Amino acid sequence: MQANYQPYQLNFTKPVLTSRGEMTVKNGYYLTVTDGKNKGVGECSFIEGLSADDLSNYEEVLQTICSYIEKDEKPDSTIVSSHPSIVFGLESALLDLINGGKKIFFDSAFTQGKKQIPINGLVWMGKKDFMQKQIEEKLTLGFNCIKIKVGAIDFVEEVSLLRAIRKKFPVDKVEIRLDANGAFNAADVFKKLETLAAFQIHSIEQPVRKGQLELMMRVCKQSPIPIALDEELIGVHGTVQDDVLSFIRPKYIILKPSLLGGFAVCDEWIRKAERQNIEWWATSALESNIGLNAIAQWVFTKKNKLVQGLGTGSLYSNNVNSPLFMENGNLGYNPKAKWENV
Repeated sequence: MQANYQPYQLNFTKPVLTSRGEMTVKNGYYLTVTDGKNKGVGECSFIEGLSADDLSNYEEVLQTICSYIEKDEKPDSTIVSSHPSIVFGLESALLDLINGGKKIFFDSAFTQGKKQIPINGLVWMGKKDFMQKQIEEKLTLGFNCIKIKVGAIDFVEEVSLLRAIRKKFPVDKVEIRLDANGAFNAADVFKKLETLAAFQIHSIEQPVRKGQLELMMRVCKQSPIPIALDEELIGVHGTVQDDVLSFIRPKYIILKPSLLGGFAVCDEWIRKAERQNIEWWATSALESNIGLNAIAQWVFTKKNKLVQGLGTGSLYSNNVNSPLFMENGNLGYNPKAKWENV
């Protein structure tokens, strides 16, 4: 077999603001594996400042991975643990290759165009008018679940925005999820959660920064809003997964295969969470349509009944053309459409 990689840079249609700052571009790599007949493509997608990947030697590790593949050898376990996004890309590329190189990783009613995946509409941080416009656009597009990023603008402004949404759209019409990306702290988190609870919030992701296990445990126990762990899962492996879940006791966990280390790792999180009656859903992490496609296909096979967070495909002006499409708050796959060559 032969293996190669190529860098990419995706351009956001508009700069997006998170609690970690503004983003205008998204960098990553495509990993290809060929056997002389078929080509499998996977995406190595990281987010600078968030991913656990060691970016100082990223291309060097990609070169090493490619040499392992060409020698038909298993990559060293230290590479796997230090570069979860590469594991996700490799896993996807090999699945694609095994299945004929058609970007069909998990054949199902989804890839056959018979069923779709309910997804939330993502609303990015920004000035109140900008966020209000996004919300109106999502609702017009048929989304009945919206996820709003909070924590980057004035909290009073965010509360005012939520009040306006709820006044116009009651909870039986629109489900609201919040994502704080660790923006709150020990001094204000409980008061802010109490204020936000008035708007009948479905859940809030990562209200405080990861690594504060004692604080997060108290937040999960006392919060009037169900808590979902997101960044808290990054870089956690093996038996530590059980320890984190049993100590913090969240209502939900959010699975991002490119940040956690691929589908096998996410399957492990699912097994451990379900044993503790913890629910989950999956979310894309700013991948191109290559990675988003793989995640969507995997999620569909899990028969998870919750709304998924897979609405990021339209964020970029130069995304890979694909059979994926959004319709009435759902992500669909048109098997008659063609993939752009990568």
